[in-house]
Amino acid sequence: MSYIPLLSIIVLITSPYGSVAQERESHTGRIRGKVVTDDGHIAQSVTIKIKSLNKTTVTNSSGEFEFKNIPFGKYTIEAVMIGSNSASIMVELSADNPGPKVELQLEYSSQKLDEVVVHTGGNRFAKKESDDVAKLPLKNMENAQVYTVVSKELMKEQIVTDYNSAFKNVPGAGIAEVRNQGRTTSISRGFPTPQVVRNGVGSFTYTTIDPANLERIEVIKGPSATLFGSTISSFGGLFNRVTKKPYESFGGEVSYSAGSWDLNRLTADINSPINEEKTALIRMNTALHSERSFQDAGFNKSYLLAPSFLCKVNERLTLTLDAEISGSKGTSPMRLLPLAPTNASPVPIATSIKELNIPYNLSFANNTVAYTSQQYNIFAQMKYKISDHWTSQTIFSRTRSSSDGYVTQLRVRSATTVRQEVTLQEYPYYGTDIQQNFIGDFKIGKLRNRIVAGFDFYSLKANRNDAAVNMTDINMTVPGAPYNNFTAAKIVPMFATATFNNFTANKENTYSGYVSDVLNITDRIIATAGLRIDRYFNKGIFTPATGILSGDYNQTAYSPKFGLIYQAVKDKVSIFANYQNGFSNNSGTDFNGNTFKPSWANQAEGGVKLDFSKINATLSYYDIKVTNILIPDLINGNSFNVQDGTQLSRGFEGELIANPVAGLNIIAGYTYNFSKITNGSVATNGLRPTTAGSPKTANFWISYRIVKGDAQGLGIGFGGIYGSEYYQTNVNATAAAPAFKFAVPEYMVLDASIFYDRPRFRIGLKVDNLTNEKYWSYRFQSQNPTKITGNIVLKF
Repeated sequence: MSYIPLLSIIVLITSPYGSVAQERESHTGRIRGKVVTDDGHIAQSVTIKIKSLNKTTVTNSSGEFEFKNIPFGKYTIEAVMIGSNSASIMVELSADNPGPKVELQLEYSSQKLDEVVVHTGGNRFAKKESDDVAKLPLKNMENAQVYTVVSKELMKEQIVTDYNSAFKNVPGAGIAEVRNQGRTTSISRGFPTPQVVRNGVGSFTYTTIDPANLERIEVIKGPSATLFGSTISSFGGLFNRVTKKPYESFGGEVSYSAGSWDLNRLTADINSPINEEKTALIRMNTALHSERSFQDAGFNKSYLLAPSFLCKVNERLTLTLDAEISGSKGTSPMRLLPLAPTNASPVPIATSIKELNIPYNLSFANNTVAYTSQQYNIFAQMKYKISDHWTSQTIFSRTRSSSDGYVTQLRVRSATTVRQEVTLQEYPYYGTDIQQNFIGDFKIGKLRNRIVAGFDFYSLKANRNDAAVNMTDINMTVPGAPYNNFTAAKIVPMFATATFNNFTANKENTYSGYVSDVLNITDRIIATAGLRIDRYFNKGIFTPATGILSGDYNQTAYSPKFGLIYQAVKDKVSIFANYQNGFSNNSGTDFNGNTFKPSWANQAEGGVKLDFSKINATLSYYDIKVTNILIPDLINGNSFNVQDGTQLSRGFEGELIANPVAGLNIIAGYTYNFSKITNGSVATNGLRPTTAGSPKTANFWISYRIVKGDAQGLGIGFGGIYGSEYYQTNVNATAAAPAFKFAVPEYMVLDASIFYDRPRFRIGLKVDNLTNEKYWSYRFQSQNPTKITGNIVLKF
């Protein structure tokens, strides 16, 4: 009982009613507001002044500002930004209105504002606002879900020339796993997560992604099936590529990068209004890229065309149409399969890739043994403002991605030999996503509701035609003549007698309905609840040669979501908790012929978010439990499965984005993940899954640029990534084989840059992997040693 008076005081002080009462009594108030650009985007790092009181502040990452302890009276609030006309508004504070809210609009596009923020030294990388994360406009401080944003400004500063390098800025992502078709998979909360989401909807891009058209990358953490479904999200979350959109003024840039291993990269970004009214806009992004491997063989050549059109039909209706069309040719990323011990030879020849002593600079590839890929993505969106409270959003996305040609993997055969295994493949994917959302913002009584209700149809189809051949064993340290004979001319005749697989590998349709409501219970307490219903149809595998269809099944899944936020300091400190759910469909039947249910992932999470003008941070602890995993049926034989496997993934994530002084920007992240199969097969029970990545990871980037004087725009950057050791193979002893662990070693990679950024040009030099660290991906692909890249950008 002694705590009740204290709790009452705390509630009174932290509640809006308590603060209002105090302000009325002291004859002071506060002025809160938001600044937006003329194209409707938030305006970050804008200077806000009350000249008569000589008070100044800066808008935060949400474009918001606040003045406290302002005496009652009339004041002019002015928003000032270099290169833009100032905006002002008159405000009156009184006992009846001690906390007015205002909105100011700058005559400045968001694209041009980004350039201004670069030179004024604000918290440039703390842009968290998104319409995709919650499928409705929701500030980070109002969202009980954790997410990370990698902005185009950060990618420019780091001279990112390939998509995977951007993930150095994502806590826990680790070293990207590049698969046979060039597609990328990264880690999120202990689960492999593919890159198959674009602008918030499905985009099954199973080829290399060029970063030239990226506005930002949104990494949404935790099971996210309620709003996104299971096909495009993992139990750890999803990666959303947000592409560049047209804006209302003419502008753009042309960029050229050159560097180690014959890197040549030319990109262009050109934007223009089509008519005088600026109701029709066009933007074109394009890239030409070529480079070779640091190893003795290996290369990649690619192109990208990405036009985007926007038409404001009237005040209510806006249409958007864009496309990404790309193609590439190159050698496949090498995959290495270690040699496991046997009962006859129980001692492994090596327990890590370092122990194996394969020469780091040898590719075991040949530039004639290559593949080509092609990808297009068509995206169309119609937004219609039904009323002041409701908006309709209709989205159509159509994707085709394919890779045709040779992909190679290495298999360890003995302590001294390896074997190249080559697959000739034709493997196209076709994806269609049609989505209809109704987005509302209204009050029921005094309770504000922000709601999204939608329907989604997602279709995925893949055809497969491939065959594999094995080359002769070669010495891994002194390869000899067989190494030189690994060419397309030698390989082609071997496929004349190879057995090809030709079938429809995937044919899936998913019909979904979902609803999510963000409810302001008070000014500081926000609750979220959502539910998704998925009806999934798998048409099975069809083999034309036999006319047999197998493996077809249907499943229904329900995915709820709950969240709660308490803003201890309004719009600045949010304490949050959430429950989120994800699922994954399972094919097949058990011994009795019963079809399986989806596997479920349930997450409980809590933490705190901070958003001040100088610092933005998120700290969270999560606990994910996966149930209904398929494991071998030990009673009826391993050819059958039972559905009682479980897995845990829990851990801590921290992210910091800071701007302690003008010109100095800091990004830092740390993750600890504990993953364990708590009920699995004999071989894996009690072990960390091999696909969970490093238990501990860290990342940071610190940059400083001069923001005043003759040297304005001159800057330096320094950063790095760390990952602890983990296992690519991790199995217990069984009757068939002894226990075996094969490690991906710990790594620490450091980078540095120097740049000179002016309104009309930018020059930069980046050195990746300063210490020439040897490190590998999950598939044991050797990563680049020290690499130097120069970049020059002309802006207009």
